Amino acid sequence: MKDERIVMPEVVLGDLTQVRLFDILKPLLIEKKTGRVAFKGKEEGEIYLELGNISHAKTSDSVGEYAFFTIMEWKMGKILFEPDVFPTERTISTPTEQLLLNWSYRIQEWEKIKEAIPSSNVVFRLSLQKDGQDKNISADQWNVVALSNGVKTVSEIGKALNWDEYKILKTVFQLVRMGLLEKGEAQRPVKKRWVGENFFITVENELRRVMGPVAPFVMDDTLTEFRETRDSLPQDQALSFIEAVGEQIPNAQKAKEFVRVMKEFLALGK
Repeated sequence: MKDERIVMPEVVLGDLTQVRLFDILKPLLIEKKTGRVAFKGKEEGEIYLELGNISHAKTSDSVGEYAFFTIMEWKMGKILFEPDVFPTERTISTPTEQLLLNWSYRIQEWEKIKEAIPSSNVVFRLSLQKDGQDKNISADQWNVVALSNGVKTVSEIGKALNWDEYKILKTVFQLVRMGLLEKGEAQRPVKKRWVGENFFITVENELRRVMGPVAPFVMDDTLTEFRETRDSLPQDQALSFIEAVGEQIPNAQKAKEFVRVMKEFLALGK
């Protein structure tokens, strides 16, 4: 018998700049939906549900639980839902209730980590052991200790070990709590140049033309996504920032024009 099932089109569920992802997922889980939750924006990913259970998650560079945790931290992008679509693989075996509890715990842990390590540009070095006690550390922790020479930043150590941001920050945090690492006397001098005040004034003025009063919010939310402020955005990230802001403009033609104008502004070096 011929399969005459109708493939349902994608439905836009919301925008992460306006709603929390959990608030979108919650009714899908409660109603035991099956389908693919897709994310479109600066970053792209997908989460699959099967009868209200999360069975698969994927981003451009990760799958499984880590991909799920990564997506749950996103603050930008459109959320779409394609019902009755099953994954080609299942990378999450943890029961959904426990998975969400793990995510909640991770949020609390992440806040503690950020308090101790406010930036991945901070440098750490070995600290003197004044308590005279022996300490046992894992192989991963040893690798970080070996590279923490007071010169390399946390970000550079993570890249050297080919680790994601969460893993390197968590490991450094553990070593700090154990008393094995301490911050350098000062943050390593950054050779990067920062964008000037005129940059943000121009971005906001151009953005107000197409988005109205929400322009400042969109800018600040994008800066949060970049983990920067108006005082700390490096010049080498200015173009990426402009493109990310442009993705928040609903009208494609206006978004293209906004990016063009801002590229010309950058080219003038103002």
